[in-house]
Amino acid sequence: MNIYEDYIKEIEERKDQGLNPKPIDGAELLSAIIEQIKDLDNKYREDSLNFFIYNVVPGTTSAAGVKAEFLKEIILGESVVKEISPAFALELLSHMKGGPSIEVLLDIALDNDASKAKAAAEVLKSQVYLYEADMYRLKDAYKNGSEIAKDILESYAKAEFFTKLPEIEEEIEIVTFIAGIGDISTDLLSPGGDAHSRSDRELHGQCIFEHNKEMQKNLLKLKEQHTDKRVMLIAEKGTMGVGSSRMSGVNNVALWTGVQASPYVPFINIAPIIAGTNGISPIFLTTVGVTGGIGIDLQNWVKQKDADGNTVMDADGEPVLEQKYSVETGTVLTINTKEKKLYKGNQELMDISASLTPQKVEFIKAGGSYAIVFGKKLQTFAAKTLGIDIPQVYAPSKEISIEGQGLTAVEKIFNKNAVGNTPGKVLHAGSDVRVEVNIVGSQDTTGLMTAQELESMAAKVISPIVDGAYQSGCHTASVWDSKSKANIPKLMKFMNDFGLITARDPKGVYHSMTDVIHKVLNDITIDDWAIIIGGDSHTRMSKGVAFGADSGTVALALATGEATMPIPQSVKVTFKGNMKSYMDFRDVVHATQQQMLKQFGGENVFQGRVIEVHIGTLTADQAFTFTDWTAEMKAKASVCISEDETLIESLEIAKSRIQIMIVKGMDNEKQVLQGLIDKANKRIAEIRSGEKPALTPDTNAKYFAEVVVDLDAIVEPMIADPDVYNEDVSKRYTHDTIRPLSYYGGNKKVDLGFVGSCMVHKGDMKILAQMLKNIESQQGKVEFKAPLVVAPPTYNIVDELKAEGDWEVLQKYSGFEFDDNDPKAAARTKYENMLYLERPGCNLCMGNQEKAEPGDTVMATSTRLFQGRVVKDSGDKKGESLLSSTPVVVLSTILGRTPNLSEYEAAVDGINLTKFKPSSKLLVM
Repeated sequence: MNIYEDYIKEIEERKDQGLNPKPIDGAELLSAIIEQIKDLDNKYREDSLNFFIYNVVPGTTSAAGVKAEFLKEIILGESVVKEISPAFALELLSHMKGGPSIEVLLDIALDNDASKAKAAAEVLKSQVYLYEADMYRLKDAYKNGSEIAKDILESYAKAEFFTKLPEIEEEIEIVTFIAGIGDISTDLLSPGGDAHSRSDRELHGQCIFEHNKEMQKNLLKLKEQHTDKRVMLIAEKGTMGVGSSRMSGVNNVALWTGVQASPYVPFINIAPIIAGTNGISPIFLTTVGVTGGIGIDLQNWVKQKDADGNTVMDADGEPVLEQKYSVETGTVLTINTKEKKLYKGNQELMDISASLTPQKVEFIKAGGSYAIVFGKKLQTFAAKTLGIDIPQVYAPSKEISIEGQGLTAVEKIFNKNAVGNTPGKVLHAGSDVRVEVNIVGSQDTTGLMTAQELESMAAKVISPIVDGAYQSGCHTASVWDSKSKANIPKLMKFMNDFGLITARDPKGVYHSMTDVIHKVLNDITIDDWAIIIGGDSHTRMSKGVAFGADSGTVALALATGEATMPIPQSVKVTFKGNMKSYMDFRDVVHATQQQMLKQFGGENVFQGRVIEVHIGTLTADQAFTFTDWTAEMKAKASVCISEDETLIESLEIAKSRIQIMIVKGMDNEKQVLQGLIDKANKRIAEIRSGEKPALTPDTNAKYFAEVVVDLDAIVEPMIADPDVYNEDVSKRYTHDTIRPLSYYGGNKKVDLGFVGSCMVHKGDMKILAQMLKNIESQQGKVEFKAPLVVAPPTYNIVDELKAEGDWEVLQKYSGFEFDDNDPKAAARTKYENMLYLERPGCNLCMGNQEKAEPGDTVMATSTRLFQGRVVKDSGDKKGESLLSSTPVVVLSTILGRTPNLSEYEAAVDGINLTKFKPSSKLLVM
């Protein structure tokens, strides 16, 4: 069979799945299709025409290049296709979003045929995805006297590609659809187990609501009943889009409820409308902006107050909520974009100005935030080339500067990295800022989408202002199955060619590194003033400030070296008292959340803000345990304030690990990794000389709130409980239910334990080894009454444990050890009561490959306790993922149940747990 016949066979196979033909991204297939179009007698000609016009992926795909060249032939009269006139060919080029299409349009616009040049120029005026090479061609032509180039540049300077777009509707009629009660994680919208299909948007769309066909049918039925309205997906009594930062989640919502971006590009929808009683998760809200959608904080349930204005509490000490207005499924509402109000009929329900800021309205008008970012860049270039001031077209960025008020740590970082703001103006929280990005991370289950986004925005190489970028292989580490084999090598090659350091070598020279991405990013961040963007919500570094982001924002950071966001407010966290010798720092992390909620009457003051944690004395590895968990605290990000010597120690550790990557052969031609070591050395010298000490806030900085964690109050291990049987559904799976070990009475059955994920470090592995030795010494043998799965975060940790003798201890007690020469080809479905030494990577925490058995109660060190993430429900029992410290997990698997406090204390006696003593220094400037 030839390549076209293979495609037809695939189409027939997809029909059985209820799918349309897969969009074409390969040059070879499209070239065959074009030959069939040229052959007027070809039996496949009509189908080939439809595939060519309506089913080609735009941007910089190889197919897009072939399509652009054929359209060029048609425009120049070199090929004649009666169904595609030169005018229609130009229209098709206008929908191809940059790359080869821009090159073709410039070829024609800057050629000698005046009429064709003018027509091509008119199309170019509507385009924004131009890169330096395209801009230089226009600039050179203009300097050489080209009137066409001048005309195009004048249009760009006026930003006519934006100003001539239709204004957004004044009134948008919507109908509500409750997607769930309580917090809705992105797993509901784009399950981790379907990560392999994310780049096939139509196929992936079938997994929305975790494949709940009844919910899908109800949504379709609602749309049929309200064909003149848009559907608004709602998290009732909860926050929408918590958990992983998934562009695929918003893509799925847009596919089911949004608007088609272009009639000539299949399965790319934009403009979804999403809401939650407690708003939208910060990461997810950014993704909504990428697609030109609207995210609304409904506040339709509020805390009930008594006559004195105090919050009414229930028997469990939880605030009692009362409903302000109903948004039950099928409720018809109106968004008035002019008044910025939400209405039900003539009744005003609430002000939604925060959802319709001037900047967000621009995103909606332009069809997404990318077009605004690229448009501003293009306008700036054109005005500079013409030697004129930039006309004020876009809404001015909000600049808040408060005289006499100091800066928080994140405000200092943003001011240092800001571009395009008023020169010399000091900006405070709430200001809209474009910032340069230092480090970018792409993870493997969203990386395929990031690659697609880079292709769609016609980007070919990483921005030169990015210090370093890394493509991980951790989310597909545990099972090297057929889906991984098909997707991951292709991803690694694309990213390696683009300029990233990649976990797997496309050339097969260095050993594959399936290290957890957050750990690698934490090591390659070599500046406490850095800004990091990563394709995962746990992009929370203990140096600099890091933001988890959707795959599109990651692509934008890679392509432009920039990100745009308001400077977030900060919450200051300090510590007092002393940590008990038998406690682990993980307990401090959980207690922080518990004490914060208690101090603020159940209100999560961390949500959507930066946690400025004065960790002081903990090096980067240990401090990361805190910053990592801030994703579960619903914080936007976190910043660690360290003592000078502690930061220097962290940077020295980072240097050594980057050097290991270099020795393995992972550096590229531009010697990015060596450049990071050089920058780390420079930063260490600045600290030691006193020229630039470790980052600290100003003494007169202003915070949204301040939390003081009392270490003396933490007297036993703390566990984050999904509270799966809470009568109030909205209080399940929230990460806010933090319970002491004694709550379980030493008798809650534990079916499986997991030590791994980004929440653990080398110290946890050593704790595990020592506990096993202790237990054997005390009991004569080590016997597991529940399986214990162990996944070290990085190969470096494994190597160091081998050198120090701890890995040998783990091997002694294990019944399975990973083998890189023969990786697992299928996910494990049953577990024996033994220790499993798994390959470094995410493993159970990700939930896309390995899972616990349905209905299990899992005790884990991981980050996520969402329904179905680590363990699914069985027919007769809910799966539970309880989150705790390494010692609690290990002892729970030895006992087959939760330990009591005396059993726990005996098990950790003499073990060097992660110690923490608050800094005695004043960590402010």
